[in-house]
Amino acid sequence: MMKNWSRYIGFVVIILSLVACGYHLRGKGTFWPPQIKKVCVPVFKNLSGRYELDLKLTRSVINELVSRTGAVIEPDREKADGLLSGEITAFKVEPIAVSETGAARRYKITISTKVVFTDLVNQRVIFSSDNFNYVEDYEVPEGVDFETVETQAIDRVAEKYARQLVVNLVEGF
Repeated sequence: MMKNWSRYIGFVVIILSLVACGYHLRGKGTFWPPQIKKVCVPVFKNLSGRYELDLKLTRSVINELVSRTGAVIEPDREKADGLLSGEITAFKVEPIAVSETGAARRYKITISTKVVFTDLVNQRVIFSSDNFNYVEDYEVPEGVDFETVETQAIDRVAEKYARQLVVNLVEGF
């Protein structure tokens, strides 16, 4: 009786180990449309007035797209399978904390964009958002140049914005 019971438990353990648990890694491009291998990403239109924000966001989005999806970036729209177009509608930096001397030491950056991702093979919009926002805080240490810290913060925000956008594209289908 005990021998049969241990065989039964062993059999159950083997079967359970062979069954997939359904766990998968996030951001591996599982839902990326298979027909989209080449993507055209024109420089985002910049309506915000912030110098070079369009270039930073576009470069970060391209880097993230390539690393997450393996897609090839195609500069010629006619040769591309997908088109990701964006427009920066607003860029805002607001002080949110002050030091004992009354100087702003913590700021909030908000980037607002319109984004459209189109499947050019099937001629349909896959993802569209008229209000894709990214918000990030950063601190300016006392005695450090505000402009330098802000530029570094914008670089980090561009990377994080791109990561969030591409996650939405890859996992939002």
